[in-house]
Amino acid sequence: MSDLTTKVTLADGYEMPLQGLGLYKVTSQAELTGVVQSAWESGYRLFDTAQMYKNEGMLGAAIKELSLPRDEMFVTTKVAEANQGYDATLASVEASLRELDMDYVDLLLVHWPLHQHFFETWRAFERLKDEGLVKSIGTSNYGMVHLQYLATKANEQPVVNQVENHPHLTQDALLQYHQDNHIVTQAWAPLGRGSVLAEPVIVEIAAKYQKSPAQVVLRWHVQRGTSIIPKSSRPERVVENGNVYDFALTDEEMALITGLNKFERISQEPEQVYERGAQYPH
Repeated sequence: MSDLTTKVTLADGYEMPLQGLGLYKVTSQAELTGVVQSAWESGYRLFDTAQMYKNEGMLGAAIKELSLPRDEMFVTTKVAEANQGYDATLASVEASLRELDMDYVDLLLVHWPLHQHFFETWRAFERLKDEGLVKSIGTSNYGMVHLQYLATKANEQPVVNQVENHPHLTQDALLQYHQDNHIVTQAWAPLGRGSVLAEPVIVEIAAKYQKSPAQVVLRWHVQRGTSIIPKSSRPERVVENGNVYDFALTDEEMALITGLNKFERISQEPEQVYERGAQYPH
Protein backbone atom coordinates (compact mmCIF):
# COMPACT_ATOMS: atom_id res chain seq x y z
CA MET A 1 0.00 0.00 0.00
CA SER A 2 1.22 3.52 -0.71
CA ASP A 3 2.67 5.82 1.94
CA LEU A 4 4.16 9.30 2.37
CA THR A 5 6.77 8.47 -0.28
CA THR A 6 4.03 8.11 -2.90
CA LYS A 7 4.48 10.53 -5.78
CA VAL A 8 2.36 11.71 -8.67
CA THR A 9 3.87 12.48 -12.07
CA LEU A 10 2.99 15.97 -13.27
CA ALA A 11 2.21 16.76 -16.91
CA ASP A 12 5.67 18.31 -17.34
CA GLY A 13 7.37 15.08 -16.26
CA TYR A 14 8.41 16.11 -12.76
CA GLU A 15 7.27 14.10 -9.75
CA MET A 16 5.50 15.58 -6.72
CA PRO A 17 4.75 13.89 -3.40
CA LEU A 18 1.04 13.14 -3.11
CA GLN A 19 0.93 14.47 0.45
CA GLY A 20 2.73 17.40 2.01
CA LEU A 21 2.73 19.81 4.92
CA GLY A 22 0.90 23.12 4.62
CA LEU A 23 2.54 25.96 6.54
CA TYR A 24 -0.29 28.51 6.53
CA LYS A 25 -0.49 30.38 9.86
CA VAL A 26 2.73 28.88 11.21
CA THR A 27 4.34 32.15 12.23
CA SER A 28 7.11 31.48 14.76
CA GLN A 29 10.53 30.11 13.87
CA ALA A 30 10.62 27.61 16.73
CA GLU A 31 7.16 26.32 15.89
CA LEU A 32 7.94 25.99 12.18
CA THR A 33 11.28 24.29 12.75
CA GLY A 34 9.66 21.83 15.14
CA VAL A 35 6.84 20.93 12.80
CA VAL A 36 9.16 20.58 9.79
CA GLN A 37 11.42 18.28 11.81
CA SER A 38 8.49 16.08 12.85
CA ALA A 39 7.19 16.02 9.30
CA TRP A 40 10.57 15.09 7.84
CA GLU A 41 11.11 12.30 10.37
CA SER A 42 7.62 10.96 9.54
CA GLY A 43 8.41 10.82 5.84
CA TYR A 44 6.99 14.10 4.52
CA ARG A 45 8.98 15.61 1.65
CA LEU A 46 6.63 18.32 0.33
CA PHE A 47 6.51 21.67 2.13
CA ASP A 48 3.99 24.30 1.04
CA THR A 49 4.56 27.98 1.80
CA ALA A 50 3.58 31.29 0.16
CA GLN A 51 4.62 34.91 0.02
CA MET A 52 1.38 35.75 1.82
CA TYR A 53 2.22 33.43 4.73
CA LYS A 54 5.33 35.48 5.56
CA ASN A 55 7.24 32.37 6.57
CA GLU A 56 9.35 31.56 3.51
CA GLY A 57 12.43 32.75 5.38
CA MET A 58 11.49 30.61 8.38
CA LEU A 59 11.20 27.54 6.16
CA GLY A 60 14.60 28.26 4.65
CA ALA A 61 16.10 28.71 8.11
CA ALA A 62 14.49 25.48 9.37
CA ILE A 63 15.86 23.48 6.44
CA LYS A 64 19.33 24.90 7.07
CA GLU A 65 19.19 24.34 10.83
CA LEU A 66 18.02 20.75 10.40
CA SER A 67 20.55 20.11 7.58
CA LEU A 68 17.84 18.66 5.35
CA PRO A 69 18.97 17.72 1.82
CA ARG A 70 17.40 20.07 -0.72
CA ASP A 71 17.42 17.48 -3.50
CA GLU A 72 15.19 15.17 -1.46
CA MET A 73 12.43 17.70 -0.83
CA PHE A 74 9.73 19.41 -2.87
CA VAL A 75 9.07 23.06 -2.05
CA THR A 76 6.03 25.02 -3.20
CA THR A 77 5.50 28.75 -2.89
CA LYS A 78 2.89 31.13 -4.27
CA VAL A 79 2.90 34.64 -5.71
CA ALA A 80 0.67 36.96 -3.67
CA GLU A 81 -1.97 39.19 -5.25
CA ALA A 82 0.05 42.35 -4.57
CA ASN A 83 3.00 40.89 -6.48
CA GLN A 84 1.18 39.93 -9.66
CA GLY A 85 2.06 41.46 -13.02
CA TYR A 86 5.05 40.62 -15.22
CA ASP A 87 7.86 42.62 -13.61
CA ALA A 88 6.43 42.41 -10.09
CA THR A 89 6.15 38.63 -10.32
CA LEU A 90 9.74 38.24 -11.48
CA ALA A 91 11.02 40.47 -8.68
CA SER A 92 8.89 38.79 -6.03
CA VAL A 93 10.05 35.29 -6.95
CA GLU A 94 13.68 36.40 -6.78
CA ALA A 95 12.87 37.74 -3.30
CA SER A 96 11.19 34.45 -2.36
CA LEU A 97 14.27 32.51 -3.42
CA ARG A 98 16.44 34.76 -1.28
CA GLU A 99 14.10 34.22 1.68
CA LEU A 100 14.11 30.46 1.16
CA ASP A 101 17.88 30.50 0.50
CA MET A 102 17.32 28.30 -2.55
CA ASP A 103 18.32 28.36 -6.21
CA TYR A 104 14.89 27.18 -7.34
CA VAL A 105 11.47 26.11 -6.12
CA ASP A 106 9.85 22.92 -7.30
CA LEU A 107 6.40 24.42 -7.81
CA LEU A 108 5.31 28.03 -8.18
CA LEU A 109 1.61 28.86 -7.99
CA VAL A 110 -0.43 31.98 -8.73
CA HIS A 111 -2.15 32.34 -5.36
CA TRP A 112 -5.45 33.81 -6.66
CA PRO A 113 -6.74 34.67 -10.14
CA LEU A 114 -6.94 38.44 -10.71
CA HIS A 115 -8.28 40.15 -13.81
CA GLN A 116 -5.71 42.97 -13.77
CA HIS A 117 -2.59 40.95 -14.55
CA PHE A 118 -4.02 37.60 -15.57
CA PHE A 119 -1.87 36.80 -18.60
CA GLU A 120 1.14 38.96 -17.68
CA THR A 121 1.64 37.05 -14.45
CA TRP A 122 1.51 33.73 -16.27
CA ARG A 123 3.98 34.97 -18.89
CA ALA A 124 6.39 35.71 -16.03
CA PHE A 125 5.80 32.19 -14.68
CA GLU A 126 6.71 30.72 -18.07
CA ARG A 127 9.91 32.79 -18.16
CA LEU A 128 10.87 31.72 -14.63
CA LYS A 129 10.41 28.10 -15.67
CA ASP A 130 12.51 28.62 -18.80
CA GLU A 131 15.26 30.16 -16.66
CA GLY A 132 15.25 27.22 -14.24
CA LEU A 133 14.22 29.27 -11.20
CA VAL A 134 11.10 27.12 -10.89
CA LYS A 135 10.65 23.57 -12.09
CA SER A 136 6.88 23.44 -12.41
CA ILE A 137 4.19 26.11 -12.65
CA GLY A 138 0.59 26.00 -11.57
CA THR A 139 -2.35 27.86 -10.14
CA SER A 140 -4.24 28.15 -6.89
CA ASN A 141 -7.92 28.94 -6.38
CA TYR A 142 -8.61 28.94 -10.12
CA GLY A 143 -12.11 27.96 -11.17
CA MET A 144 -12.82 26.11 -14.38
CA VAL A 145 -13.52 29.36 -16.25
CA HIS A 146 -10.12 30.77 -15.21
CA LEU A 147 -8.31 27.65 -16.41
CA GLN A 148 -10.18 27.75 -19.70
CA TYR A 149 -9.37 31.44 -20.17
CA LEU A 150 -5.70 30.88 -19.35
CA ALA A 151 -5.53 28.08 -21.91
CA THR A 152 -6.44 30.52 -24.71
CA LYS A 153 -3.04 32.25 -24.52
CA ALA A 154 -0.71 30.19 -22.34
CA ASN A 155 2.27 28.46 -23.92
CA GLU A 156 2.35 26.07 -20.98
CA GLN A 157 -0.65 24.89 -19.03
CA PRO A 158 -0.65 24.67 -15.22
CA VAL A 159 0.30 21.23 -13.97
CA VAL A 160 -1.32 21.73 -10.54
CA ASN A 161 -4.38 23.66 -9.37
CA GLN A 162 -4.49 23.99 -5.59
CA VAL A 163 -8.07 24.58 -4.47
CA GLU A 164 -10.35 24.40 -1.49
CA ASN A 165 -11.61 20.83 -1.47
CA HIS A 166 -13.21 18.77 1.30
CA PRO A 167 -16.38 16.72 1.88
CA HIS A 168 -18.52 19.87 2.16
CA LEU A 169 -17.06 21.20 -1.13
CA THR A 170 -16.27 18.18 -3.27
CA GLN A 171 -15.68 20.17 -6.50
CA ASP A 172 -16.56 17.13 -8.63
CA ALA A 173 -16.90 19.04 -11.92
CA LEU A 174 -13.62 20.90 -11.41
CA LEU A 175 -11.80 17.68 -10.50
CA GLN A 176 -13.11 16.07 -13.68
CA TYR A 177 -11.87 19.06 -15.71
CA HIS A 178 -8.47 18.71 -14.06
CA GLN A 179 -8.35 15.02 -14.94
CA ASP A 180 -9.37 15.66 -18.54
CA ASN A 181 -6.65 18.31 -18.90
CA HIS A 182 -3.79 16.59 -17.05
CA ILE A 183 -3.89 18.97 -14.08
CA VAL A 184 -3.25 17.53 -10.62
CA THR A 185 -5.79 18.59 -8.00
CA GLN A 186 -4.18 19.65 -4.75
CA ALA A 187 -6.50 20.25 -1.81
CA TRP A 188 -5.81 22.99 0.69
CA ALA A 189 -8.02 22.85 3.78
CA PRO A 190 -8.62 19.17 2.97
CA LEU A 191 -10.34 18.74 6.33
CA GLY A 192 -12.65 21.71 5.88
CA ARG A 193 -13.71 23.14 9.18
CA GLY A 194 -14.57 21.22 12.33
CA SER A 195 -18.11 20.58 11.12
CA VAL A 196 -16.78 18.13 8.52
CA LEU A 197 -15.06 16.01 11.15
CA ALA A 198 -18.22 15.95 13.26
CA GLU A 199 -20.33 14.42 10.46
CA PRO A 200 -21.89 11.22 11.89
CA VAL A 201 -20.99 9.15 8.82
CA ILE A 202 -17.32 10.12 9.14
CA VAL A 203 -17.30 9.48 12.89
CA GLU A 204 -18.85 6.05 12.29
CA ILE A 205 -16.34 5.10 9.60
CA ALA A 206 -13.48 6.30 11.82
CA ALA A 207 -14.64 4.03 14.65
CA LYS A 208 -14.78 1.06 12.27
CA TYR A 209 -11.14 1.47 11.24
CA GLN A 210 -9.92 2.73 14.62
CA LYS A 211 -8.81 5.94 12.94
CA SER A 212 -9.55 9.60 13.65
CA PRO A 213 -12.18 11.43 11.59
CA ALA A 214 -9.36 13.51 10.09
CA GLN A 215 -7.56 10.38 8.92
CA VAL A 216 -10.75 9.11 7.27
CA VAL A 217 -11.22 12.37 5.36
CA LEU A 218 -7.58 12.44 4.24
CA ARG A 219 -7.90 8.83 3.10
CA TRP A 220 -10.98 9.82 1.07
CA HIS A 221 -8.87 12.44 -0.71
CA VAL A 222 -6.05 9.99 -1.40
CA GLN A 223 -8.43 7.44 -2.92
CA ARG A 224 -9.86 10.20 -5.14
CA GLY A 225 -6.34 10.78 -6.45
CA THR A 226 -6.11 14.22 -4.88
CA SER A 227 -2.86 15.64 -3.53
CA ILE A 228 -3.27 16.93 0.03
CA ILE A 229 -1.41 19.50 2.13
CA PRO A 230 -3.11 19.54 5.54
CA LYS A 231 -1.68 22.31 7.69
CA SER A 232 -0.76 21.95 11.32
CA SER A 233 1.63 23.52 13.78
CA ARG A 234 1.36 20.51 16.13
CA PRO A 235 3.95 17.76 15.56
CA GLU A 236 1.65 15.03 16.84
CA ARG A 237 -1.09 16.09 14.41
CA VAL A 238 1.39 16.10 11.52
CA VAL A 239 2.31 12.50 12.33
CA GLU A 240 -1.37 11.52 12.61
CA ASN A 241 -2.20 13.12 9.27
CA GLY A 242 0.49 11.05 7.60
CA ASN A 243 -0.82 7.75 8.92
CA VAL A 244 -3.52 7.23 6.31
CA TYR A 245 -1.92 4.56 4.14
CA ASP A 246 -2.61 1.42 6.18
CA PHE A 247 -6.35 1.15 5.50
CA ALA A 248 -8.73 1.64 2.58
CA LEU A 249 -12.30 2.87 2.36
CA THR A 250 -14.89 0.82 0.50
CA ASP A 251 -16.64 2.20 -2.57
CA GLU A 252 -19.78 2.63 -0.47
CA GLU A 253 -17.90 4.58 2.20
CA MET A 254 -16.29 6.77 -0.46
CA ALA A 255 -19.73 7.53 -1.89
CA LEU A 256 -21.18 8.31 1.54
CA ILE A 257 -18.44 10.86 2.22
CA THR A 258 -18.76 12.42 -1.23
CA GLY A 259 -22.49 12.65 -0.58
CA LEU A 260 -21.82 15.12 2.25
CA ASN A 261 -21.21 17.88 -0.32
CA LYS A 262 -22.96 21.16 0.56
CA PHE A 263 -21.17 23.45 -1.95
CA GLU A 264 -20.01 25.20 1.21
CA ARG A 265 -16.83 27.29 1.10
CA ILE A 266 -14.72 28.34 4.05
CA SER A 267 -12.82 30.82 1.88
CA GLN A 268 -13.75 33.28 -0.84
CA GLU A 269 -15.35 32.56 -4.19
CA PRO A 270 -12.57 32.67 -6.84
CA GLU A 271 -14.74 34.46 -9.40
CA GLN A 272 -15.46 37.26 -6.92
CA VAL A 273 -11.76 37.66 -6.17
CA TYR A 274 -11.00 37.69 -9.90
CA GLU A 275 -13.56 40.41 -10.63
CA ARG A 276 -12.70 42.52 -7.58
CA GLY A 277 -9.00 42.19 -8.22
CA ALA A 278 -8.27 41.30 -4.60
CA GLN A 279 -9.60 39.25 -1.74
CA TYR A 280 -12.14 40.83 0.54
CA PRO A 281 -10.65 41.80 3.91
CA HIS A 282 -10.74 38.84 6.28
